[in-house]
Amino acid sequence: MSELVNVAEVFGKNVFNETVMRERLPKSVFKKLKKTVEDGAELDPSIADVVAHAMKDWAIERGATHYTHWFQPLTGVTAEKHDSFISAPSPDGKVIMEFSGKELIKGEPDASSFPSGGLRATFEARGYTAWDCTSPAFLREDAIGVTLCIPTAFCSYTGEALDQKTPLLRSMQAIDGQALRILRLFGNTTSKRVVPSVGPEQEYFIVDREKYLQRKDLIYAGRTLFGAMPPKGQELEDHYFGAIRERIGSYMNEVNRELWKLGVTSKTQHNEVAPAQHELAPIYDQANLAVDHNQMVMETLKKVAGRHGLTCLLHEKPFAGVNGSGKHNNWSLTSDDGINLLNPGETPHENIQFLLVLGCILKAVDRHADLLRESAADVGNDHRLGANEAPPAIISVFLGEQLEDVIDQLCSTGEATHSKKGGKLMTGVATLPDLDKDATDRNRTSPFAFTGNKFEFRMVGSSDSVASPNVVLNTIVAETFKEAADILDQAEDFDTAVHDLIKQLLADHRRVIFNGNGYSDAWVEEAERRGLPNIKSMVDAIPALTTDKAVKLFETFNVFTRAELESRAEVEYEAYSKAINIEARTMIDMASKQIIPAVIKYTTELANSLNSVKSACPEADASVQTELLIETSALLSDMKVALAALIDVNEKCGTVENTEEQARAYRELVVPAMEALRAPADKLEMIVDKDLWPFPSYGDLIFEV
Repeated sequence: MSELVNVAEVFGKNVFNETVMRERLPKSVFKKLKKTVEDGAELDPSIADVVAHAMKDWAIERGATHYTHWFQPLTGVTAEKHDSFISAPSPDGKVIMEFSGKELIKGEPDASSFPSGGLRATFEARGYTAWDCTSPAFLREDAIGVTLCIPTAFCSYTGEALDQKTPLLRSMQAIDGQALRILRLFGNTTSKRVVPSVGPEQEYFIVDREKYLQRKDLIYAGRTLFGAMPPKGQELEDHYFGAIRERIGSYMNEVNRELWKLGVTSKTQHNEVAPAQHELAPIYDQANLAVDHNQMVMETLKKVAGRHGLTCLLHEKPFAGVNGSGKHNNWSLTSDDGINLLNPGETPHENIQFLLVLGCILKAVDRHADLLRESAADVGNDHRLGANEAPPAIISVFLGEQLEDVIDQLCSTGEATHSKKGGKLMTGVATLPDLDKDATDRNRTSPFAFTGNKFEFRMVGSSDSVASPNVVLNTIVAETFKEAADILDQAEDFDTAVHDLIKQLLADHRRVIFNGNGYSDAWVEEAERRGLPNIKSMVDAIPALTTDKAVKLFETFNVFTRAELESRAEVEYEAYSKAINIEARTMIDMASKQIIPAVIKYTTELANSLNSVKSACPEADASVQTELLIETSALLSDMKVALAALIDVNEKCGTVENTEEQARAYRELVVPAMEALRAPADKLEMIVDKDLWPFPSYGDLIFEV
């Protein structure tokens, strides 16, 4: 039986939050820091020493010995360098514990050792981490001890962003300013700030650690590169929302406790569709906190799994043949006084402000579909998107019957006079209550779905940071808000102008609305007729970063410079090539050192058995053994040929110097060669004696947890 937890007492206990700051900081310092956090005011450097001293005392009282600037470089994971609070010993030989404002505000990691896409050469090492005071410091407790973690941005010596956080904060500034312009047009004089809110749902797989350590592909690539499907997969649909097994429940319990202590609002947990697959979802938070918290979630899922003899797999497609994992990014816009700009109200046809916001978002998604698709592009997601388990690679928007009906009215007659209601759901059982129905159903096949008061961007990969999609969402919507505000600012008759603008926005961008089955072949054909892009791979998505359209967008709102965009494209091409190269080399290693020797041993034993039967009884029917030997030997030969081909093509691709050309070569040549090697190996797994097969099967991994 696990220990009982009082969530109210545990929640946020390891966070230097507002409550702690109010208790420990002088009132004047607290007010200045709070103003920076809440109003986006410039940080007053004069308060840094006071905040640092209070933060240090609080951390040391909780057992901390070290601090670190915790940042998010372009590696996909977080980075940190630990320094102790110890300063020079005093004359009496005792140690002094110090932490200055300068140490709080600025750190200096080696910028040339992180991906920079050419922004930093090896000899140009200097980079800076800068304290993000809008994201509270926290204490991490683990085998190292207790560490004070200070969320920071990471920039080069010459000022370019080398991380995920800096552009995110820039994009939040951009949409804040333009969203306030929209609110002011409708007479709102009280709201001071509009913040994008995000709630990222996290899917993941859990496997037994002992079995995991026997699979080189899981260790090196995060996914299985070989593996035949077991007799049962997910076809019975009995795992989704099923009873949580005790071993997994114990793990989830500790994950929740760890996250609650860090102030992460871990709320929902359940079994997902595939065997061994699960989901954790938090309550939404402002975008930069949500991004930080999601990194904490991923780190905690992996760390706690080890304590339970388990391993957490965050790869988008760890097992072929069953559903992969995503991360639904629930995005909305909320003012500091509680107004959700995406709340349609009871009568959306009368909510002019909402309809304008909706029209602007449709325009943004339609105009920049390529950028949205790129923001969800990573190597693992190539295995998932468009595979009838996740949204297609075509960007479309689901609005539901109610809003689509309002749009139909506006576009056909120029006026919207009514909104569809949800009505009652009659259960037909006397003891069950009749339920109020929502005005529209949901659509799990849509990549960008309206779900009542937010949009759910469903394409993001499970291992990826949610920073990139939110940078894009914030910036593209800021652009269309600005364009709308520029028009309406000049209008002599606001009511007429806003009505005409809404009608124009909805009419011009209806092509991106699709409420049907995104998995169907008919939708692929229809999307092509509508002129919607269908970008199927990461390599094809990356060029969207550096188009003139993208550069103009991001430079207008000071989110990215052209150099920063070009560097990120370079980083992503390199990341793709490196990932595929690692996968190919892992396959070569497993095939050469494990699978082929195991098959040779099996065929040798089979041949010896066949010879023994013939020697002992020449008249005996040994056709089964003979057929098995012939079939196995043929597959082994196919595998040897495919192995040689993969070795050859992988070496050739490694010599291509241009990063984009190299990434395309890996996709077009190495990926098919890997598939060709896997095919005979998976067939052999179904033939060779299980005791001889060199590593755990799919059945061992996903059903025996």
